[in-house]
Amino acid sequence: MAIEQITYKNIDPRVRKMIMLGLILAMLTACFDGTIVGTCGPTIVGDLHGSSLYSWMITIYLLCETVMIPIAGKLSDLYGRKPLFLVGLATFTAGSVLAGFSTNMEMFIVCRGLQGLGGGILIPVATAAVADLYAPHERGRMQGILGAIFGIGSGIGPLIGGYITENISWHWCFYINLPLAIAAFLLTLKKFPTPEQHEKPTIDYIGIALLSAFLIDILLLFQWGGNDFEWVSAESLGMTALALVLLAVFVLVEKRAKEPILSPHLIHNRTVVLAAVFMFIFGIGMMGAMTYSSMFAVTILMDGNTLTAAEYSLAMVAGMMITATASGHFLNRTGYRPWLIAGPIITAASMYMMSKLTVDSTLTYYALCLFLLGFGLGCMMAVVMTGVQNSSTVREMGMTTSAVNLIRSVGATIGTAIFAVLIGSKITDELHNNVSQIVFDNVSHSAGVLDDLAEAFQNIAAGIAGPIDFAIAADAQNILLSFANSVDFSFLCGMFIILLQIVIGIFFTVKPPEGDNEIYSSSTEAPAEEKTEE
Repeated sequence: MAIEQITYKNIDPRVRKMIMLGLILAMLTACFDGTIVGTCGPTIVGDLHGSSLYSWMITIYLLCETVMIPIAGKLSDLYGRKPLFLVGLATFTAGSVLAGFSTNMEMFIVCRGLQGLGGGILIPVATAAVADLYAPHERGRMQGILGAIFGIGSGIGPLIGGYITENISWHWCFYINLPLAIAAFLLTLKKFPTPEQHEKPTIDYIGIALLSAFLIDILLLFQWGGNDFEWVSAESLGMTALALVLLAVFVLVEKRAKEPILSPHLIHNRTVVLAAVFMFIFGIGMMGAMTYSSMFAVTILMDGNTLTAAEYSLAMVAGMMITATASGHFLNRTGYRPWLIAGPIITAASMYMMSKLTVDSTLTYYALCLFLLGFGLGCMMAVVMTGVQNSSTVREMGMTTSAVNLIRSVGATIGTAIFAVLIGSKITDELHNNVSQIVFDNVSHSAGVLDDLAEAFQNIAAGIAGPIDFAIAADAQNILLSFANSVDFSFLCGMFIILLQIVIGIFFTVKPPEGDNEIYSSSTEAPAEEKTEE
């Protein structure tokens, strides 16, 4: 007697709820661990004596996570979501526990990389699993919940890290993942819906290697560019040339691959292409605004108190939760466009408000800016992801979902670099107008000017200061003013970048895949735009 295949049509609703709860717990943990070192990082560096490797705590996590996203998405199409999810959960948990046990900085960075690999599996697989568990007309609501979880996890990470480090120990920032992981594991042991496989899966090893090398090269270029070497330099040109070669070879290999990691024919899926461009801009705006609004608040408004900044970031989480859940809940009634037009407008408005931040701004005004930023961002992510899934075949659901997640992640990395370049392009003029010539000649003409200022005060406190240190300290307020004006300029430019999303939102349509006769890819209901625009 043949065993009936489990699909979203016949899965036990109680089992589905358990699986979904497990996915949410795992995704929440992976999201907040991506940002948790924002507040506990300095303590970890001091304890492990690794200040020279500080930036790698964050870089290695993002690097491993980004590289793993497309690999996990494709493998989950071939082998099913459940085995990939459990592997990702085990990898992430092992990395977390070992990070807590780290005795030196090198070990800690390796463990953060392991966490990143696990997170890079958990996030795209959890997102893709929604399409397996729910019919197309229900996916918007569930993607809205996941979007809210993404915002909560990313927002509370620094807060959790700060409180645990201050009251217990930084080690417990990583040990707390263990009970959450066990709960997620137990909740997801039930059978997931899986696509039927009629032959042994073929893994695109060459494509995986080429894509990974390309992503590592691009991400490191934007991490190192402007810091370790100039944007116009031999190193920059070499890494750019390498990226172009790897991309060209990757495309050629994928055209011949039986099961490509990222199929070239995705370029013909208009919804996926528009979604990728939309989320690339989304990533630029989200990460750039979050990074430098927090830096502005900590250095200008909060006198270096990172824990207070983390508490105020909950305003953004609140805004994102409201619209992420609302957009998913009402998607069937409104269609896609209203959210993808309103979201960029609200986000751009928040960036315009941020461009008016000054050294005298109140924390209430800052919190309002963050709330509006989250409110705008929450309109978009769940809506785009639902559109991508409802335009994809069952056999490519993981690949298309992870492709858009990947582009968003790359956009986030590039966004930080873009905002840094914008700040650097403005701060030279600001410093020239606001500080003395000796200070102008001896401080960094970038966000690094804050490090110069901090070092000057440290040298004075230690009794080893020279004339330049005293000059920098005397011009402290003017340096902060120059930095504030430069960050404001970056927010204003970011506003125009975000507004580009409106054009994509206007033309964003979703058409169910043609000729897809798989048992759980069809639906009798769809969002309003799908019904009217076919």
